[in-house]
This record gives sequence, C-alpha cells and structure tokens, in this order.
Amino acid sequence: MNKTIKKVICLSLLTLTMTGCGNVPKLKDGTELIVEMDGLKMTTEEFYQKLKDTYGTYSLINSIDDLLLNNVYKTTDEMKEKIEKQITDQFDVLNGLKEQIIKLENKKTKQEQDIEELINKYNVIMVVSQPDKGKDRKGNIIYSPCKELALKNNIEVFQPIKIKEEYQKVLDTKPDIIVTAAYGQIIPSVILDYPKYGCINVHGSLLPKLRGGAPVHHAIINGDKVAGVTIMYMDKRMDAGDIISQRAIPLTIDMNLDIAYEKLAIIGRDLLIETIPSIINGTNNRIHQNENEVTFGYNITKEEEKINFDDTSMNVYNKIRGLSSVPGAYAIINNKRMKVYSSTISDIKSKNLPGVIEDIRNDGIYVNTKDYIIKLTDIKLEGKKRCLVKDFINGIKKEEYIGEVFE
Repeated sequence: MNKTIKKVICLSLLTLTMTGCGNVPKLKDGTELIVEMDGLKMTTEEFYQKLKDTYGTYSLINSIDDLLLNNVYKTTDEMKEKIEKQITDQFDVLNGLKEQIIKLENKKTKQEQDIEELINKYNVIMVVSQPDKGKDRKGNIIYSPCKELALKNNIEVFQPIKIKEEYQKVLDTKPDIIVTAAYGQIIPSVILDYPKYGCINVHGSLLPKLRGGAPVHHAIINGDKVAGVTIMYMDKRMDAGDIISQRAIPLTIDMNLDIAYEKLAIIGRDLLIETIPSIINGTNNRIHQNENEVTFGYNITKEEEKINFDDTSMNVYNKIRGLSSVPGAYAIINNKRMKVYSSTISDIKSKNLPGVIEDIRNDGIYVNTKDYIIKLTDIKLEGKKRCLVKDFINGIKKEEYIGEVFE
C-alpha cells in the first residue's frame, strides 16, 4: 500500500458496464431459439437483455430458474413443432444461458481489476453517492454501480441528501484526497479545503470547453469532432479549477451518447490512475483555464429534448444521437409523445413543410426537415414499447400518420 497517501474518498466513482453474453444460444440444429415473453417475440439475446434491464444483474439467474420450473418459456408457432421434438435441447439452451451468466458474474473485467487495484493501493475509505432512488419490479432498491462496487469491496457508503449540510461525516474520515466524478451536488468549501492533496474532479470535456453537468450531450449535439476527459482541481466555481491532465477521443458521426459515455468512462478511469501518483509526489501539471475560451454544457432541459424539424437534417440527427438513450429526444405526433433514439439522413430533398411525415417504410419514418428528409429508425410511442420502425408499422395504419405533422 502506498505509504504517503493514507485515505481516499471517492464521490460517484466511474461506473462499470457489464458486457453481453457473447454468442447467441442456438438449438443443436443451428436454429436460433425464439421466445415469447409479454406477448413479444424475441431472440434469446434480446430476452437476456430484457431480463437484465428488468430485474438487474443479480436477479437474472433466479429469473431463469423460475422460467425453467414454471415452464412459461414459449416458442413461436413457426418453431413449435421443431422445439417439441427437441424439448431437451430447449432446456439445454436455457441452462447454457444460465451458465454463461454465472461465468459473467464471477469473471472480473479489466475495469474491475484496475479499480480494485486502485482501491487496494490508495486505501479508499469511503464512497459518497447520491441517495438510492429507484426500485425494480420486485420492489428491491436499485443501487448505483458506484455503491455496488463499494459494498463489494467493504468500503463505507455515505449517501447524504444534501452534502453541504451533512459534510461532517466526510471530514471525520480525515481524507488525504477526494476524487469526484459526476456527483451531481455542489461540494462545500469546508470539504474542498480539507484534503492534503486537494479535491480533484474527473470531468467529461476538454476544459475550458463545456463546463457544466451535460458536456457529452452538448458535444454531440453541437457536432463536435472531438471529446475528452479532464482531471482538474476543484474550486468554488463550477468546473473552473486548474487543469492537471487531459485526454481526447474522436467523436465520429455514428457515435451516440451511450457509446461516447462508455468510451469516456474508460478514458477517465485510465487517466485518473495515471494522474494520481503525480499529484501525490507533487510533479503534476497545474494549468489555469483561459476564461476567454470558456463554453458551457449545462444540464439538458425538457424544452431542449424536443426535436425541431425546422432545423437542418444534420442538426436534427445530432440532437437525436446526443440524447440517446437518456433522456431521449422527442416530438409530438397525433397528440402523443414519440421518443426517437436513432435516425439516418437520406439523400432525398424535403418536399413538404418541416415536420411533415412523407412516408413510413421498414427502414424508417420519413420526415421533412429544413433541407433533407431524415429517417427515424428506433422509436418509442407514448403508451407503447420501444421498437424499430419495421416492427412499429406492423401494428398501425400508415394512413393515420403519413401527411401528419410532428409538433
């Protein structure tokens, strides 16, 4: 253990992402298993993701056990005869899926290994996280990945409603350094001034550009070609402290918010691990931000989530990918809110007023913009489940939408 630094507190440490389950399970004849759940037909890969989204990682195995025991796992009509002849194979597939999940649960990712090494090296004594908010369908409290990691490593978790009023518990731990990442609350000066090596923040932009709570959203919406991470000292002003280190990544035109977050989380983790030793031994950079170059990326408002089809197709496209998948861009059609998670720009020039639905095909809802038609491909209509447009059109009458105008 590092002898110089004794105690570290991490506030909302970078989250971990569990990977998918690899190859899609198939029957012995090579046919992919199709299942029916909640009236929807889906592949086993989609079913796995649905379980993961619905129940959370730790309930997956129990959920599959319930399906095996209660025999509520049904196939489509097209495969019924084949499955009935190979009922053993069906259960083999389910058990195989269960075994894959168990392996995933027990296998440490490179991220987990690196963070656990950081925890062991620097004696992380407390994780401060936002209060628990959500519950799953069974009523169990959903912990943040940050809290789960802390509990797994026997680190004390503190979840104050307002850190500016409940800071004494943090000071009582006598931290040498405090690291924050997307904590979401203003840290009071009494905490900022306490640690020997300061309070440092992992910020999702190349400061001084895009100070604020939603820098990655705004970078994509703005059409920026580059994004990045900054390790910085914290001060009383938002994201205005001295820069210690930075690392950039390209923002490609096909990259949405989820993909960018995943890449920046890894970059931020690696940069933090590389930077901390220089902070401790006093060799780190300390660069003042140029106030003339400051821009802001404030939290996205409800009004900013709405798609403006009066804009260019590129700007509409950038807004959709910059808000996908949370909070999600939306527009109103037939008095219902439609969230849009992905789109493509066509080479067809707009023929009608912006917002008018020109056509609906398997590859998307064709909508006029200021210049070119944009195709909405992944949507969620109010009261319905999220789906691709090719599935959406199976349950609607096209004539009820074609010619209508998005508000």
